[in-house]
Formats: sequence, structure tokens, C-alpha cells
Amino acid sequence: MSHQKKILLIGIAGGLAQMTARLILTEHPDWEIVGIDSRDVSKVPALKNLTAINLKYSRGNFENLFRTHHFDVVYHLGRISHSSNEHNVLAKRIDLSVMGTNRILELCERSGVKKVVILSTFHVYGALPDNSIFLKEDAPLRASIRHPELRDVIEMDQICTNWMWKNQNSISTVVLRPCNIIGTQIQNAMTKFLSGPVALSPIDYNPFFQFIHEFDMAHILYRALDSLPTGTYNVAGSDFISLRDALDEVGTKGIPFPMVLAGGLNSALKKFNIEVPEYLLEYLKFSCLISNKELQKHLGPKFLRFSIKEALELIKLR
Repeated sequence: MSHQKKILLIGIAGGLAQMTARLILTEHPDWEIVGIDSRDVSKVPALKNLTAINLKYSRGNFENLFRTHHFDVVYHLGRISHSSNEHNVLAKRIDLSVMGTNRILELCERSGVKKVVILSTFHVYGALPDNSIFLKEDAPLRASIRHPELRDVIEMDQICTNWMWKNQNSISTVVLRPCNIIGTQIQNAMTKFLSGPVALSPIDYNPFFQFIHEFDMAHILYRALDSLPTGTYNVAGSDFISLRDALDEVGTKGIPFPMVLAGGLNSALKKFNIEVPEYLLEYLKFSCLISNKELQKHLGPKFLRFSIKEALELIKLR
């Protein structure tokens, strides 16, 4: 994929998308990227050959976009945070994650797109007491059993994987399920949890976590263009760390509490702008570790620059 390309990058207002765009244009300065987002794009860095457009995610707007441009590659990195289960937010998420994804994939198929890279999440597996030690890509997606607010995340993943195999002979599609992405340029729930002044730390549980630095995740998104064939891939390093050790590493004071009080304590902390999404409370109880064997087959065993401890060290720079 070395000749000149035009790329559609959905979710350009996000820090990870901007890092990915910068990396692509550094390696291929003659390529062109059209970045879109329903959020404000005024703070997207000005890069040569990057056009950032504020665009409502609607069928008409997507169709106009694909009529105006001939895209070789589509990156779908645009997801609304799944940290809320309020009805209006959930309805908006379902429209973007499920209906919006359907529209995008349909247009990719009709427009001759050759490569599609989709960002999902390891959260689709769920944090459950009977999880195996390292979940493979064919493990059942059970996150919505306890938390219906994750339903759209699972539906989007399933839509993408079904479409991927249906069109495998004409379009190369990669679905990535990364572990916790952390870094100074992103605003996700886990980065906020780790970098806050205090964090919930149950006295009766100490689960293991996997973390990947935002730079490494952007690099994998870039390498997905040429190095990853059609398939679903967990994204994580081979190391893991306990919750208490992770909090010690970043210097965040853990609030010890019995897990039975988690809901009430979390509600109280909201008054101080410290909040853990309800679904994330399950990850403070049970480990959800994912296997990276499939990814290693194509990227080799040393595909990450930063270890977990180095990634945690770097978020202190926030």
C-alpha cells in the first residue's frame, strides 16, 4: 500500500485519531486524510494533507462525503463514550455506534474501499468471575449481561465482524479490540481514573489489568494498513499489573473500601468530579485479560515500545 492514498478517518477530534493521522502523514507525506467528527474540530492540529471537517453523523452527510471523495482506506475510530446509561445518551450512542457503523460499512462496500480498520474494545468480553486467564478473539462477548449500557459496543463489534467475513474476498477489514489505552492525549475513563487525585481501590479485590500507551496504539493502527490481514485482533502486551500496583506506579492515592459499598461511594465522589462509570466497577472486582497471540503472528513478539510500567509513568505528565 505504498502508492498515494486517500484516507477517511472518523473521530478526528480524539487524541488517538490525531496521533494516528500524524503518524500516517509522517510516513507518507503525499497521502491525503479527510478527518471527520461530530464534535468540535477547531483544536485539531494543522497538518499538511489533513482536512478536518465538523460533520453530523447522518446518512445524507456520509453519502455526500463518499460521493465527493474516493477513499482507499477508512478508519472508524469514532465512538461516543460508553460511561453513561442515561436514556438520551444511550440512544445517541446506538445511533452512532450501530446505525452509523452500518451506514459507513454499506458505503465502503459500494464505493470500492480496499481497507477498513475499526476500533472496538476489550470491554466487549466483560469482567466476569469465570473469565479464562487470557481471552482469545473467539471468546463470547458477555459485557452486556451485567451492564446493558454496553449493548451498543457489542452490537457494533458484531456488525463489523459479520460484515468483515461477508466481504473478506473484496475488502480487507481489521477489527481491533485493545485493552485499556492510556496517555496524556486521550480523555477516556481509565486515564481519568488513574490520573485523578484519588481512586477507588477495593480492599477485598485486587484484579489484574493490561494497559497500552496511546503512542503504541496509534502505531498499531498505522501498521494495520499493511501488516494485518482481515481478522479480529486483541491488542495488549504480554505483561499485566494488579490494580493496587498500578495506582502505586502513578502515585494516585487509593481509597480503600469494601466492594459492597462501591455504588454509594461512587455516587458520593461524583460531587467532587471523581466518577467511575458503573460498568468499570466490575473491572475493579474481576480481571479481564486478553491474549495477544494472534497479533504476534503478524507483528512479532516485540510490537510495543512501552511496557505497562513505562506507560503508567508517562501519564504522570498530564
